[in-house]
Amino acid sequence: MITDEQYTAYARMYMDTVFRVAFNYLKSRSDADDITQNVLIKLYRANKTFENNAHIKHWLIRVTINECKRTLLSPWRHIEPIEDYIETLSFEAPEQNELFEMVMKLPAKYRISIFLYYFEDYSTEEIAQLLNVPNATVRTRLKRAREHLKSELLEVENNA
Repeated sequence: MITDEQYTAYARMYMDTVFRVAFNYLKSRSDADDITQNVLIKLYRANKTFENNAHIKHWLIRVTINECKRTLLSPWRHIEPIEDYIETLSFEAPEQNELFEMVMKLPAKYRISIFLYYFEDYSTEEIAQLLNVPNATVRTRLKRAREHLKSELLEVENNA
């Protein structure tokens, strides 16, 4: 079991990661906030010994994904327009804004794989464990997501 001091440190360290995973999965800021709160409560109540920071991060992402799946099944779930959220973000370059929009338009199975691979630096094997899918499936999802993003970027470039 973790102490209050450890919990506070873990919550500060991984709260953003939990939120980003939930947001990438659900495309809803309010749902991602709720998921983040639920996951951190589960961490506080967890009667589990964690080996290291990588283990706790893996556990938090796995719990986040499970919570997201549960939320997707909820009849009370509402979807917010992604454009409203994008307007609140600030990027260093306009191209980053466009890329973010393109990634968020991908289906969830591609979006979460892209996020975990490129932003959280997980290997395809680790992502496969987190998502409970074969490693080949993760590689295929990443490949298809890259292909989709490449074609979208080429289309934007040709229209410019």
